[in-house]
Amino acid sequence: PGKLSGAVAPLLPWLELDPAGQACLRGAADAAEGVARLERQGRAADAARLAAYALPKREAVWWACMAARATPPRALAPLEAEALQAAESWVRRADEAVRHRCMALAMESGCRGPEAWAAVAAFWSGRSIAPPGATPVAPAAHLTGVAVTGALALAAVRGDAARAAARYERFLSALRDIAAGGAGRLSVEEPAWS
Repeated sequence: PGKLSGAVAPLLPWLELDPAGQACLRGAADAAEGVARLERQGRAADAARLAAYALPKREAVWWACMAARATPPRALAPLEAEALQAAESWVRRADEAVRHRCMALAMESGCRGPEAWAAVAAFWSGRSIAPPGATPVAPAAHLTGVAVTGALALAAVRGDAARAAARYERFLSALRDIAAGGAGRLSVEEPAWS
């Protein structure tokens, strides 16, 4: 919960909640309470989206990596595996060359899976999205949350969309661990078919 202690109001424009979802968050003391409220209302995907924007960027990228690792496909393409490894490497040590490599690998892989979107999240978490040596261009503050949300959504439906609700519950369990300072590791499912 400590890493979800930020206010909810500044995040609302990015959450795209319907009126019921907005009402659910009204008066929430912080993002941790907002996530809990949404989860109690059976809105796990919305709770995950709020958390993706509320977590510190490094932790949010790690969460996306854990979701991707927990829901593997039958055959993970080499570029996707490299993208995930690069994103995890960036989380461990925020190296600029690794961050740029994350985006290159994501683009080369076609940005189709959660691994690529975890890598995009790492890239968008830096100080600049301009090529090395160019005039810095800061990424919009919400972009990490956009990419993490995408990674979680793709991991939730990979191979079997009927498993999405149960997977979001698992992802939120990992979130609680990460928010409390843990690693958020999840047991790995049997590989999905896609």
